[in-house]
Amino acid sequence: MRTSYSALSTFKQCPQRYKFKIIEKKKEQKTKEQLFGTLIHDCLRFMFTHDPIFPTLDQVLEYYHAQFPAENWTEEEAGIYRAEGEKMLRKFYQQNAPWNFSVLGLESRFEVVLEDQEKKQTHILAGIIDRIDKLPDGTYEIIDYKTQKRLPSQDQIDRDFQLSIYAMGLKRRWPHIKPDQIKLSLQFLKHGEKLSTKRSEPDFQKTESETLETINEIEARVRESKEFEPIVSPLCDFCGYKPICPAWKHLYKNVKGEIIDGVAVPSVMKEYFQLRGEKQKAEKRLKELSLLLTRYLEAEAIDRVFGDDGVIARRRIEKYQYDFDKIRSILEPMGKWHEILGADEKKLKNILREIPEWARAEIQKARLVIRTSTTLTATKRKSKPDQISNKFQ
Repeated sequence: MRTSYSALSTFKQCPQRYKFKIIEKKKEQKTKEQLFGTLIHDCLRFMFTHDPIFPTLDQVLEYYHAQFPAENWTEEEAGIYRAEGEKMLRKFYQQNAPWNFSVLGLESRFEVVLEDQEKKQTHILAGIIDRIDKLPDGTYEIIDYKTQKRLPSQDQIDRDFQLSIYAMGLKRRWPHIKPDQIKLSLQFLKHGEKLSTKRSEPDFQKTESETLETINEIEARVRESKEFEPIVSPLCDFCGYKPICPAWKHLYKNVKGEIIDGVAVPSVMKEYFQLRGEKQKAEKRLKELSLLLTRYLEAEAIDRVFGDDGVIARRRIEKYQYDFDKIRSILEPMGKWHEILGADEKKLKNILREIPEWARAEIQKARLVIRTSTTLTATKRKSKPDQISNKFQ
């Protein structure tokens, strides 16, 4: 398989989008955020390519406004994005005057050959690195630009899959470079912050193993005709496939006239939410009534109360805590001790909240689907789906 970080990341974020984009090769209309990000990257490339006579800040901003993709934007949206982009570029230029850096490559392409020894297969992992610098101490820095609002933690940077792949790509390109000579940085343009990390040889091995696992999972789904299910997340707002995605396409349909078993779909949904709300209120009231009746039974020192509609009784449920040292001494000689040592799924779920993200990811890989069923979830709408929000606030 020939793949890339971008493709593998897309699969991890949403298998359905991967299927649309990579397998079915459906054309994706770029979102405004994607167009904006591409333009900012292009401006930074323009800033560093004119060596040794670098453009001034005014020339960079002039280039930015001349290249701004004004089509399909409202006047308000264009104004917001233009101002935000200019702010990013001003801040970056002031902090990173281009003549202060020794840039070895801009938008450099790389390929990493991955050998799957177990399956005797060869895969090619390709990608593009935004910028490669040679630092004054003789080491190298890989820089990837980000226009996003969210600033990740240092722990997330230290485990970032993209940076690991880029480091592997640079080392394969120039084999004489040692892992500790490669500095890996994400430049967050909105905040004027750069977060950096490094990788070791064991990190490369782990990244290669994780990459092969993802490739094998993709190939298995294709081979066995398994689902590439959509994953609903905030990233959906930046996906060009929303109008055809199973998780979203209903939003784009005129459903007022749609019928299921002779009943209008909007009416079914309205009744569903109504009954669901009534159920929640009923459950809350039942708890309140249970407490009142329990207090009454205790005050009267009785176990049952009689009414016109029936009988309500209370029963005591005792919960035990066992002395497992004693139980082991009884069961082990009988060869039965191991039978009560099975993993407890409830305890596992509690532990998952307490352990690091990388450990949760490894445990997720150890899951095995034994049965599949369908259930419904309902979320009350808080705002109109077409409401425009400012992505930069």
